[in-house]
Amino acid sequence: MGTSDPLILLSVMNTSIIPYMWVQQVMAFNHNLSDWLGISIDDEWLEENVRWKDFGTGVRLGRLAREGDCSLVLYDADSDVEVEAFMPHMHPGGEAYLVLRGEVYDEAGTYPQGTLVWMDPDTTHNPKTREKTLILVLWPKGVKIV
Repeated sequence: MGTSDPLILLSVMNTSIIPYMWVQQVMAFNHNLSDWLGISIDDEWLEENVRWKDFGTGVRLGRLAREGDCSLVLYDADSDVEVEAFMPHMHPGGEAYLVLRGEVYDEAGTYPQGTLVWMDPDTTHNPKTREKTLILVLWPKGVKIV
């Protein structure tokens, strides 16, 4: 695995500097990068270049890349999505996501724009959003609805 491998980069970050949080079978660490990372999103480019799947719940998914079981996707959520729009789910290989816009919250905490979150393999969570939210998500081994 090379240094550009996302899993290697995340494992380097897994130190005592970024503590784990345990809440209801959810193991995650997060770190807000917004103090030093500016995020600029070209919404027009996304609309023209990403194939979106609309779930009819105020949430849509755009697949950016896929190789084997590994997927890189965008979630775009309206400000008034249904409470259970994301449904409880688990990640056999874990999940890493960066909140590009808005805010995500779940059983383990609240993650505003600029927050990088890692969910350990086989953890289950039920994320929700506040306001219009855009999330960049990496699934090393996919996702399963529970």
